[in-house]
Amino acid sequence: MFIQTESTPNPATLKFLPGQSVVQVGTADFPNAESAGSSPLAKRLFGVEGVSGVFFGPDFITVTKIDTIDWAHIKPAILGAIMEHYQSGEPVMDDESGTVGHAEHDGPDSELVKQIKELLDTRVRPAVAQDGGDITFHGFDRGVVYLHMQGACAGCPSSTMTLKSGIENLLRHFIPEVTEVRAVAV
Repeated sequence: MFIQTESTPNPATLKFLPGQSVVQVGTADFPNAESAGSSPLAKRLFGVEGVSGVFFGPDFITVTKIDTIDWAHIKPAILGAIMEHYQSGEPVMDDESGTVGHAEHDGPDSELVKQIKELLDTRVRPAVAQDGGDITFHGFDRGVVYLHMQGACAGCPSSTMTLKSGIENLLRHFIPEVTEVRAVAV
């Protein structure tokens, strides 16, 4: 098994590409070891000293480390944990109920929200996945779009600029009712 790695805009996060499917639908975010209960792979990765976050995309895994550990020291153990997991035959997730997508939204703005989600899915999420993360719709209220940033995007030094200069401008251009975009922690 050959696992590729890619850097991300977040220096504390690396993207690992195992060359096979990771999650079938949506994404799965494990911001700490306590949240990894539904995933044998996430539990295994949190067993590596210095791992502080794990995120699964369709065909990639992003791992976030603590600041005091260098990638040169932790990367071989992470590669070993991923390889060990795939060779074990265990599932990545016990069930995919822990995977997430966009939040539901009913009400008078439902048509606007549908347009927002479509723009996110076609223009934003593919680009963000390239960097090892995901951005999902969390809510819309009085012109403000609330988005949840995950994986490499969470805690990335350039995430505010991406959110304001990139995503907010895109949404405002196509949907004039959008006045602002804000990140939320879930």
